[in-house]
Amino acid sequence: MAQADRLAANGPALMEAAGRAVARAILRRFRPCRVLVLAGPGNNGGDGYVVARHLERAGWDVAVAVQAPPKGDAALAEARWRGPVRAFSVAEVRRAGLVVDAVFGAGLARPVEGLAAAVLAAARAPIVAVDIPSGVCGATGSVLGFAPQAALTVTFFRRKPGHLLLPGRDLCGELLLADIGLPPLVLEAIQPATFANGPALWRLPRPDATSHKHSRGHVTIFSGEAMAGAALLAARAARRMGAGLVTLACRDAASAALHRLAEPGALVLEAPGMEPLLQLILGDARLEVLLLGPGMLPDATTRGAIRTLLRAGRRIVLDAGALTACAGDTDALRGAAILTPHAGEFARLFGAPGRDRVAAARAAALRSGAVVLLKGSDSIIAAPDGRAAINHNAPPWLATGGTGDVLAGAAAALLAQGLPPFEAACCAAWLQGEAALLVGGGLIAEDLPQALAQAAKSAGRAQVASIADRQPAARRNRSWLG
Repeated sequence: MAQADRLAANGPALMEAAGRAVARAILRRFRPCRVLVLAGPGNNGGDGYVVARHLERAGWDVAVAVQAPPKGDAALAEARWRGPVRAFSVAEVRRAGLVVDAVFGAGLARPVEGLAAAVLAAARAPIVAVDIPSGVCGATGSVLGFAPQAALTVTFFRRKPGHLLLPGRDLCGELLLADIGLPPLVLEAIQPATFANGPALWRLPRPDATSHKHSRGHVTIFSGEAMAGAALLAARAARRMGAGLVTLACRDAASAALHRLAEPGALVLEAPGMEPLLQLILGDARLEVLLLGPGMLPDATTRGAIRTLLRAGRRIVLDAGALTACAGDTDALRGAAILTPHAGEFARLFGAPGRDRVAAARAAALRSGAVVLLKGSDSIIAAPDGRAAINHNAPPWLATGGTGDVLAGAAAALLAQGLPPFEAACCAAWLQGEAALLVGGGLIAEDLPQALAQAAKSAGRAQVASIADRQPAARRNRSWLG
């Protein structure tokens, strides 16, 4: 966004448009009251002066509290403010009926502390944040020092990572993206590589009249003897996600019998131990996409199976026990297609992600050569080529056992149907979030596979609408059958 502002080269006009957008959002959502605009020294503060001017014109009681003298374009905006200026103090902010936080913007590099933190913390009225709540890092979503809880955040042109990553996402309250006249062409010069995950970022695989079960991809899922149910969850998700065939690979007769009864639509491959099982798999070229990890023990046998299959050139999704089996030996992961670690597994493999989780996921993807899906309420999908996506639609009730197995099975199925690894991981993460929203509270992992199919319909409708919006009007008005 800093690059976009520079390329647009029309700072005062953009500041005017930004402040006007915030004022309009306030006028639509709040009743007239005493407003205090907290203005910092930079462009964020300049936007605040514009907000104050437009609210005053609308007849509101507005004052500005100056945290520091304005600089650059902000000084021009300050010069146009003719209304009252109050002390930047705890007493003043407590008298306000609405507080506009225009102290620091998304590019903040130092902690918010001292008087600035005390004043922001003292607000009893709703806070409207300009661009992002002061103290939230626009790049990472982390809090530098202190950040207030906003009721509304108005940002401009494009969202920043900090709007989607926790805890910044929660501190923003309602998030409104406003068009302030920046031309979309500036993105071609910037070439951003970080995206908000959604149906515009990938295309669901669609069968046609010539499709058959062998053409729709074959997923093989290794079953762990200790927790065979994990493989069943993954298998059901893979089938619901469109895989034409799903095989459950078992190393003991008990697991094989369970799987034949519990998942009658899946194939079962049985062998007395890992080595015989690997020989069966390597002898069948159709078993190209494999999922290892759900319910598997993190031991040398699992690690050896991964190495053998990667040497054979198979496309592999690794989750759970398969990831932990490679802790301390990340070279064993090289060649995998997708890794799906949660925070603990990621730390065991690559070290603690720290404050900048997007950068950590990118580094892990580059190091492993695989797409890394770092799971969480704000999952991050990173590719070795530097692309990253933030998934922000996952509700908290996904935090229950087995949902990771479902996610891994969905990603494997999409990979088997021809989606590249980055797109397959992004698609699986978004669909799982959408499926969880459809199910609602009380969700258990067994609810997700069927809901995934419903979520795919939602994504398909969104993609059709997106394609229609990009067509010339004459074509857009034609029936899809015409």
